[in-house]
Amino acid sequence: MADWTKNLPEAARTYIEGRRLDEVECIISDLPGIARGKAVPAKIFARQKVFHLPDSIFFQTITGDWSEAAGQEGFIERDMVLRPDMSTATAAPWTGDWTLQVIHDAFDRNGTPIPYSPRNVLKRVVSLFNEKGWKPIVAPELEFYLVARNLDPAEKIKPMMGRSGRPAAARQAYSMTAVDEFGPVIDDIYDFAEALGLEIDGITQEGGAGQLEINLAHGDPVELADAVFHFKRLIREAALRHDCFATFMAKPIAEEPGSAMHIHHSILDQETGLNIFSGPQGGDTDAFFHFIGGLQAHLPSVTAMIAPYVNSYRRYVPDNAAPINLEWARDNRTTGIRIPLSDNPKGRRVENRLAGMDCNPYLGIAASLAAGYLGMMQETRPSAQFRGDAYAGGEVIPRDLATALDLFDEAKDMHEILGADFARVYSIVKRTEYQEFLQVISPWEREHLLLNV
Repeated sequence: MADWTKNLPEAARTYIEGRRLDEVECIISDLPGIARGKAVPAKIFARQKVFHLPDSIFFQTITGDWSEAAGQEGFIERDMVLRPDMSTATAAPWTGDWTLQVIHDAFDRNGTPIPYSPRNVLKRVVSLFNEKGWKPIVAPELEFYLVARNLDPAEKIKPMMGRSGRPAAARQAYSMTAVDEFGPVIDDIYDFAEALGLEIDGITQEGGAGQLEINLAHGDPVELADAVFHFKRLIREAALRHDCFATFMAKPIAEEPGSAMHIHHSILDQETGLNIFSGPQGGDTDAFFHFIGGLQAHLPSVTAMIAPYVNSYRRYVPDNAAPINLEWARDNRTTGIRIPLSDNPKGRRVENRLAGMDCNPYLGIAASLAAGYLGMMQETRPSAQFRGDAYAGGEVIPRDLATALDLFDEAKDMHEILGADFARVYSIVKRTEYQEFLQVISPWEREHLLLNV
């Protein structure tokens, strides 16, 4: 065993202990959140300090086509320098041999972080908090569906078959019997997560047919985004072992609720370790209200990051477990911004319920933190706390990707937070995807327009 393995995280060391490590996957997240990279023999990884990938991986759309986002030099596919973050080394237990995966950070040849690498975008936002003496803390909730294998895109997505031999049923939220239907898949999810050293705070059945939610313990934003990045992959692999698919689409089944990635936020003072959302007597602070005000003021401009596809906007349906506006309230799941119950003032946090599970976790968390940060910098006051059912209010969030991208392009103060080069590339890639979508004729159009117009 090579010396470099002695300094791996504990879970990775445990995974390969007494075994011959065959391969290391050098991975990085692209804009959609797909793992890109190279698999290299372990002995090669041991002696290479960096490896290279073309920057064009960030110019590619979800369909695999290319956008015109390369900049003034043109599409020359310049190599990036990718450096491993060894603190992220984890097992890849679904592979056929003994394999580790390591997340890498992207730099140019001068050592400058690539501005449109999603992990670098999140690190940039976190650094702004750190410069103010703050430590942001997040806790994401992951909703997803286990569905029957779907090999024909023209066919509707259907719930998976449970162990009872019946399709998963809807409207069974928090049912332990419903969770048991997916027992073998969930067992593999737990086993994979343990091998990776990832902590699951709990798994529950959600309201959709075959819809589950995984809660993660709160912590550092970059570490939690890494965890979600890994979880999406391991959940898919666990599902494939049991002849079903895991999907993180925001709205995979028309009649069922959508899947969100709710993001809980709190901020600690770096010197004292205290939650700055709570005052000395346990009351709400100005920072708490300004963070909420920032979410209300700026989430519309980054909706294209937390709802990145045309399908994302199908999730925002009244009375269907998804917000339609940016009202805030305490312990009220109909509002876009919720203040959950906490056992004590130290646990006071703000929950953003707008983000979809289809977003890139690095970009979704970065967008949410950036909105709150701007609110704190601009001392933005929120609206009055909402009382009652927020679905009775009007819709104030963008309802389609084109509108969201227009708002994103206009938000110059947000571009300063996220990085101007990132904003440029992201907008071009997403608009290219949208144009690709507009070229597709849907079944609805064929059914209702073919002979009637």
